[in-house]
Amino acid sequence: MAVKVFDMLINYAPYFWKGTKVTLLLSLNAVVLGAALAAALAFMKMSRYKIISKAAAVYIDVIRGTPLIVQLWIVYLQLSKLIAFPDVIIGGVDMTRYLPCLIALTMNSGAYVAEIIRGGIQSVEKGQTEAARSLGMNHWMSMRLVILPQAIRTILPAIGNELVTMIKETAIIQYLGIADIMYARNTVATITYSILPSYYVAALIYLALNIVSTRGIRVWERKLQKAYN
Repeated sequence: MAVKVFDMLINYAPYFWKGTKVTLLLSLNAVVLGAALAAALAFMKMSRYKIISKAAAVYIDVIRGTPLIVQLWIVYLQLSKLIAFPDVIIGGVDMTRYLPCLIALTMNSGAYVAEIIRGGIQSVEKGQTEAARSLGMNHWMSMRLVILPQAIRTILPAIGNELVTMIKETAIIQYLGIADIMYARNTVATITYSILPSYYVAALIYLALNIVSTRGIRVWERKLQKAYN
């Protein structure tokens, strides 16, 4: 089995390499855009206006309470009726399928990261806010200059962990015909009639990506802690 897996990885490397690039690109874009959405949701949920706070809470609960694959299909099918996505292929990726996937993953990531950001902000001692106010800072000045610089120490590593999670979660996009790692696996399995070895290859690629990502995040976290200490 090990020989078959190794031979498949070598002989069909272009397929898996292309799938790996698509997986990484989609994961990175979804986490970055998701972090921006999450910041907005976090501030909305902490708003003193109940209607804004409730709207953010409902969104987060709905997204966190439903399967990602259901969200993916709803976004794809619904947006396809409302928006004419550009019918172009960039880097071998069909944008009519890629963009709905990116939107769905961004929406999902945003709901989870929002709680990370909110928790990071609320973990800063209230005395810090009071001290900032005593110096004449308004709410947003104290948030930008005092609270966020301290909260970022806990927020950024958690967002890094979200990237690791997202890399694995993108495996479902094969159902929309996006040429990711799992799509490449399916293609190679069809060509070679070797199903089990193709799953081993896909598992090894995901494992390698997540090991590298996790170690990179740990190094980044240590440097971040040193910078603040």
